[in-house]
Amino acid sequence: MKRPRGFLAGWIVGLVTAGLLAAAAAFAILGFGLFDTSASRQHGAVMAWAVHRTMVNSVRRSATPADGDFAIDGAMVLEGARLYERNCISCHGGPGTARARWASAMVPTPPFLIDAPRRWSRGELHLIIRDGIKMTAMPAWGEILPDRDVRSLVAFVQATPKLTPDQFAALRAYAKARPIR
Repeated sequence: MKRPRGFLAGWIVGLVTAGLLAAAAAFAILGFGLFDTSASRQHGAVMAWAVHRTMVNSVRRSATPADGDFAIDGAMVLEGARLYERNCISCHGGPGTARARWASAMVPTPPFLIDAPRRWSRGELHLIIRDGIKMTAMPAWGEILPDRDVRSLVAFVQATPKLTPDQFAALRAYAKARPIR
């Protein structure tokens, strides 16, 4: 059965109208400040889900096998502990160690990294640490640190789930006693 010509025209008019309404809504939200940019409140559930899904999918799409193609040894873990103590602990905490109080006021709140190796591959962790995450206050450490230091941070983050709070405290003491190279 052949559909009348008006059927297709109706669909086209409907799609164009929907597109114009979506553009007008986006303009209203952005142009009139209807999007809440206050850092004193977390995103609503839908926005938090959408932003998180976008980040996860972007990291999974962008990480390459080469990002995680490096060997890890004990010296890297120790160097990573020193770098983590200096650059990361305030936001991410560790086993038995709370993050800085002010980190809880960030939107989105920085994640604790104890379970990061279960959620992210080595290459994905390398990409996240090296390139950072937009609109999260996670810096692109690769712009500041040489890649060997980024890899040492990855090594330490991957070792963290195996550490008890006492072992983590001992590594922190070790890290504080030795200057960064």
